[in-house]
Amino acid sequence: MKVIIKNESGYNQAVEGIGFSYGIDDFERLKGVAYKLCDKDGGHNKFLESIQVWIEITAARYWWQEFDTYRVGTTKQSESTIHTIAKKPLTQEDFEHAALPDSIDHLNRLIKQYNKDGPNKKVWFNQIKANLPEGYLQKRMVCTNYKVLSNMIAQRKNHVLTEWHYFIEEVLNQIEHPELLLKRYGEERPWK
Repeated sequence: MKVIIKNESGYNQAVEGIGFSYGIDDFERLKGVAYKLCDKDGGHNKFLESIQVWIEITAARYWWQEFDTYRVGTTKQSESTIHTIAKKPLTQEDFEHAALPDSIDHLNRLIKQYNKDGPNKKVWFNQIKANLPEGYLQKRMVCTNYKVLSNMIAQRKNHVLTEWHYFIEEVLNQIEHPELLLKRYGEERPWK
């Protein structure tokens, strides 16, 4: 799994927006208000929705199934299986964990057949998809926000998949304002 924060924006605007409710325009003071509100639900931390984050994630299909729970406030652009699966023979590097060599050999035979058999491409492609292990890695560019990331941390911090722990750590290590997502946990990170 790879997690790379590609861009982040909106912090200043989100913090300034808090001032409308409080009649405050001093930015340093507003940063303190933002920190006080960041762990309070019920609309008090809605400013987190205005801080956008673009993340490039390469993860196994089984992890993406879990991630797809987060649809509100999240958009994704992904490697299309139909356009990428048959570009080259598959190797162990294409999977999160070691795939069975027989499975890779079988998929490569199907890919070879797909690439040479014009009239039956749909049949071969469907066979490839049907036999593709869940550990197959796919890359997506995700656009989300601090509010969604906060929810992910709260909901996935004790998840059985170690990829969630890795994802959370990488996000927190790379974002510009991790304190806004960590306050409810203090400095201790319960998923470690």
